[in-house]
Amino acid sequence: MAYITLETKKLANNFNHLNDFFKSHNIDWSIVTKILCGNEKYLTELLNLGIKQYSDSRISNLKMIKNLDANAQTIYIKPPAKGVIEEVVTYADISMNTDFHTIEMLSKEAVKQNKIHKIIIMIDLGELREGVMRDDFIDFYAKVFEMKNIEVVGLGTNLACLYGVLPNNDKLIQLCLYKQLIEMKFNVKIPFISGGSSVTIPLIKQGLLPKDINHFRIGETLFMGTDAYNHVNFENMENDIFKLHAEIIELYEKPLIPSGELGSNLEGEVVTFDDENIGKSTIRAIIDIGLLDIDMKHLEATNENVKLAGATSDMVVLDLGENLENFKVGDQMQFTLDYMGIVRIMNSQYIEKRVVH
Repeated sequence: MAYITLETKKLANNFNHLNDFFKSHNIDWSIVTKILCGNEKYLTELLNLGIKQYSDSRISNLKMIKNLDANAQTIYIKPPAKGVIEEVVTYADISMNTDFHTIEMLSKEAVKQNKIHKIIIMIDLGELREGVMRDDFIDFYAKVFEMKNIEVVGLGTNLACLYGVLPNNDKLIQLCLYKQLIEMKFNVKIPFISGGSSVTIPLIKQGLLPKDINHFRIGETLFMGTDAYNHVNFENMENDIFKLHAEIIELYEKPLIPSGELGSNLEGEVVTFDDENIGKSTIRAIIDIGLLDIDMKHLEATNENVKLAGATSDMVVLDLGENLENFKVGDQMQFTLDYMGIVRIMNSQYIEKRVVH
């Protein structure tokens, strides 16, 4: 049996730390919940913290949040596909947009539902993921400005996700300049400049964040306690809120090197071995998770004497060395996961999700 746990006290510590930090800099922030994959138990724990705004890239996850708390403010954080327009207007108070025809459809649906749908227009500042190109932005806004039941409440950008283009003062100043241009040209007020994610937090600490940047979208730093810019852990924040537990289903002493002619494995790889290990053996354990649940590069045993030896679709093989801890069949092994490891485990229907208070 395998399950993942979320420790609520550690989550609360990280939330309170970030909330105090952003308040001290007059910045609003939204929790990016996609790591939780719409899990009702874990979303309930977030709601209990008093979080006011939630962002997600899956409309089903936003629907779950609205079902738990109809007053929670929700943001759909990728350009909506045509097939989800109705649901986006229904379950997302705000959506992030880059395409004129998509916003036209949102406008028509908002009129149909008798709602004002709020949008944040995303600008491409070099990451080449979503975003209106800078040269086209003023004309783009002019057309959107005339649409019925659409209110532009912010400008935003996304960095560091696709190619790792890092945020800096110059790029974020560009975003702020577009805000100023829009406000002067159209005589409007743009409330939010959503230029921040976990990777942008160090710029605040260094005093390099332009003052107009007043909205952050935070997932990784809340759930992992990490400085995503420098790939280290923040002091006073927890980095093991989630733990994976997997049961040992076999344990034997076995050779270090397989016998027989070697071809490619399940993933199409041809594995090589060190000839120095010929004739040597180790204690090997098999646990009841596999590649369907986790990519091994995102997984690390909490016990430093436990090494990952390999994996197939449903099983992971561990090298226990001399098994100094005297593990046996039926014991639970503990593992920590990075961000993508947690997302994949949370997305697996085969892994039970538990809360630790």
